[in-house]
Amino acid sequence: MMQQKIAYIHDNPVSRGYVDEPEHWRYSSARNYAGREGLLDVATEW
Repeated sequence: MMQQKIAYIHDNPVSRGYVDEPEHWRYSSARNYAGREGLLDVATEW
């Protein structure tokens, strides 16, 4: 259930047409989940 909610949040900028991939949204934790560096440290294992 948690992964479903995170995916929904990450896909919001894509569905609005702001970016092509969730990781491209500067303020998204999708970068962290993709193994890239984000603006903030995010715990990706819970």
